[in-house]
Amino acid sequence: MTKNQALFSKNLATKTLHVERAFDAPLDEVWDAWTKSDILDQWWAPRPYKAVTSKMDFRAGGQWLYAMKGPEGDTNYCRVDFKTVDHKKSITTAVMFCDEAGNINTDFPTMYWKKVFKATATGTLVNIEITFDKEADMETIIGMGFQDGFTAGLNNLDEVLAA
Repeated sequence: MTKNQALFSKNLATKTLHVERAFDAPLDEVWDAWTKSDILDQWWAPRPYKAVTSKMDFRAGGQWLYAMKGPEGDTNYCRVDFKTVDHKKSITTAVMFCDEAGNINTDFPTMYWKKVFKATATGTLVNIEITFDKEADMETIIGMGFQDGFTAGLNNLDEVLAA
């Protein structure tokens, strides 16, 4: 069990989810965990799922293509388009469900993520703002279990950082 908890809030008027999470690790290590596929694959998926990167080009204009593989053989693909990267400070992305080649699945909404990293006296604080085109899109993602799944992944990251 982790002592740091993810704090979630939602604002329907602005179609925004906000997540704040502290980590007991230095900024360099937390940044690497969010930006290097070999580390992301260790924590991103809520267990018993596993994240498996197909490709990672971490830079503005680059892309991360990965699969969430389930214990029953189910596989869901996701594409992350990196819009901006401010080294060890922030990352903005567009995140879409897709097929294994990265072709967007328009049955699901696009999520726009802004992640801000800040060193603290005891580690690192990550603030995440996720916006949506429509309120219904946000409700769709919430209804898919986003909060529980993302919380589990963030708790996995604690374990990776402690190792």
